[in-house]
Amino acid sequence: MQVKSDPKPGRRLVLRATAAAITAAALMSTAAPAQSPAMPKSPVTINIVDVAGNLALTQDAIEAYQKSHANVVSKFNFTKAPAPELPGKLKAMQGGGRSDIDLVLTGTDFLAAGIEQSVLMEVLPANAGKFPNLMANYQPAAAEMQKLAGNYGIAVTFMPAGPLLEFNPDKVKQVPTTPAELLAWCKANPNRLIYARPANSGPGRTFIMGLPYILGDKNPKDPVNGWEKTWAYLKDLNSCIEYYPTGTGAVMKELGEGSRDMTITMTGWDINPRVLGIVPKNYQVAPFKGMTWVNDAHYMAIPKGVPPEKVAVVLDLMAYLLTPQAQAYTYDKGYFYPGPAVKGVTLAMAPKESQDAIKEFGRPEYEGWLAQFPHTQSLEPKAQVDAFRIWDQQVGAQKTK
Repeated sequence: MQVKSDPKPGRRLVLRATAAAITAAALMSTAAPAQSPAMPKSPVTINIVDVAGNLALTQDAIEAYQKSHANVVSKFNFTKAPAPELPGKLKAMQGGGRSDIDLVLTGTDFLAAGIEQSVLMEVLPANAGKFPNLMANYQPAAAEMQKLAGNYGIAVTFMPAGPLLEFNPDKVKQVPTTPAELLAWCKANPNRLIYARPANSGPGRTFIMGLPYILGDKNPKDPVNGWEKTWAYLKDLNSCIEYYPTGTGAVMKELGEGSRDMTITMTGWDINPRVLGIVPKNYQVAPFKGMTWVNDAHYMAIPKGVPPEKVAVVLDLMAYLLTPQAQAYTYDKGYFYPGPAVKGVTLAMAPKESQDAIKEFGRPEYEGWLAQFPHTQSLEPKAQVDAFRIWDQQVGAQKTK
């Protein structure tokens, strides 16, 4: 999920079950951690790249950190990039002995690719002392998302996600409630449904990861050998979709302008574009019958090759961003609704503009749907990369732009 028309816009290593168990054990180990790098003797500049729209949730807290830690960080430089482009860029930098990026804010997309292409340093367990009681401090579902990061990232925000259908109620009178009904609607209304390339879109990847549960595929966690019904369905749906944008922001722009009538969305991508006026306030959402929520998270990751004194500052910042006061900012304007990954952070703790936006544009029905349907975490990194590759090759190859 990423790219917003806001001042702060706004998203493969095989991790087998045994490796996941080892990782979880390492995260929760009570053994004495190794010593983290020492803080710099003079202030440094930290370069942050956001490939998930996460700065909308964390930039205020990051800037607050700088003001209170001017003795170690003189400035944060913020840039944004598409998730699929960053692994190659980091590979080239590291091959040339350069380190121009000190922290990456990412969704599961770049995290998966970064692990696979070996461009990320292992944050844990060597620096576990910076994150005491890490797993216990997370909300339970966010803790499950943290496991996906292995030792390579720290979850900073959490969203129950989707997949959900978002639609123009003036154009869609009979709302689809199943994939079959969505396909029938799409074929009866060609080019009026749109979703973005999953490798660079939270709603796009949540859609393809959620379909195996709804369609009853034999193994929803195995896109290579377990998604026979899903891939057949997506190829059929492809016949009535004009093209796939490379990001969700373009999808919401077309939906809001009226050139499309329906899209796949998630809780945050429903609320935030309506707050910003990109999508009309009266647009509606609906769940699929028998759906499973595919939860999502944003992560903090450190590229290989960052100097130790900068690593020390980045680790300290990462720890600060998990504090309740920093987490309260992540409610934002609903972009990654609700946002906080750690326990005990309520909307009442958020800035007033966040409270006002969510009270006006949030949906009371979400609470019921979140309780009604089961939850699962996103695919593990290796499987996620496989899913993106198959979709790119077999579904969106000629229609992505």
